Amino acid sequence: MRSFSTPRLTGRSVTPMAETTSQKDRLTEKLAAGVPDRSVKLAYGEKQTVDGAEIIPVAFVTYGFGGGEDLEQLGSGGGGGGVAIPLGAYVRGPSGLRFQPNQIAVLAAAIPLVSTIAWGISLIVKAARR
Repeated sequence: MRSFSTPRLTGRSVTPMAETTSQKDRLTEKLAAGVPDRSVKLAYGEKQTVDGAEIIPVAFVTYGFGGGEDLEQLGSGGGGGGVAIPLGAYVRGPSGLRFQPNQIAVLAAAIPLVSTIAWGISLIVKAARR
């Protein structure tokens, strides 16, 4: 692809749109290649046996990434992050298969939910007083 001059005072050249899009696609592909396989294996751990009971850990897993390029001024870059919250485990014991939740994760999820419900109730009470 060829570059052509721009009427800007800086005298920099502008990269054609097709070339810029192609460069962004390549950057996205590079970032995506570093992400592990996105199957259920991320949420369900390997089966383990503890004291005669089979245990399969379960987690909430999420991640994201992004990137960008500004070849003329800033260069290129990208980043990402993820989190895995242990929700509990499936346990197969003498009484059968059951899900045993992680109490800390349940509390961590309940706190924002309860706060939001309380905030909504306060808005309803304020509106009813008017």
